[in-house]
Amino acid sequence: MRQFALIALMAIATPALAEDLTMDSVLGTTMQEVQASLAAMGYEVRKAEMEDGMIEVYFVRDRERGEVYVNPQTGAVTKLKLKS
Repeated sequence: MRQFALIALMAIATPALAEDLTMDSVLGTTMQEVQASLAAMGYEVRKAEMEDGMIEVYFVRDRERGEVYVNPQTGAVTKLKLKS
């Protein structure tokens, strides 16, 4: 019984695999929601700002840098640039 409880506890404590950001992603309608969504997906947010009416966020994950533009009305990704 103790082993089962330990295994169950380890399963809960193990972080989920990081989700990939795609053009189909919906991240949120505010800058804070977009940043929180990216952080939950395993990305480190470096900078966030409004540009030309879009939420623009620069991020890093696993040595991969990128920037994403999000429509603040729909929360959908409108542009995604990845750099190695």
